[in-house]
Amino acid sequence: MNFNRIVCFDLEMCCWNDGREPNTGEIIEIGLAELDLETGEIIRRAQHYVKPEHDEVSQFCTELTGIKPEVIEKNGKPLATILKSIEQKFGGRHKIYAAWGRDDLILRAECKAKGLKVPFNEYLNLATIFRLQRHVTKKRCGQRAAMEIAGIEWEGRQHSGYVDAYNLARLATTLFCDAKDDSK
Repeated sequence: MNFNRIVCFDLEMCCWNDGREPNTGEIIEIGLAELDLETGEIIRRAQHYVKPEHDEVSQFCTELTGIKPEVIEKNGKPLATILKSIEQKFGGRHKIYAAWGRDDLILRAECKAKGLKVPFNEYLNLATIFRLQRHVTKKRCGQRAAMEIAGIEWEGRQHSGYVDAYNLARLATTLFCDAKDDSK
């Protein structure tokens, strides 16, 4: 296990505003950003579009995520292909993976439903770690609010897996990386 790196990831799923249960749609994007805990640098990033087997990208989903059905049609690959790529490029089971909240449960459920192996063993819920470290007592504290508390400005469009994973890695530096003393 490589304890010097954390792979931050974020999932975007098919979603609707018609009363369906949230977080039940298939995954359509996986964003990743790998953080080197020794240097505090984000050393690798990736964005993968996933072609859903049963769901479609709704207009609401496009408005929320910016992901258009034609982008998924043109660039999307099956989840099995994406997970194999992630395991090869990011070290899979040899790294610690982290997300804001329980994206691991969403990924595990979809992998189970499709007969796939989850590409990691170790998982950290950075929302819980942040709340404990910063003594945040609000019942809900989203990633963007946490970044404000940490004094980090959000970069890019929220609800893009690629952008959200990058911002999460930036936030993770405040949780796990020692502050660098530039005066030396």
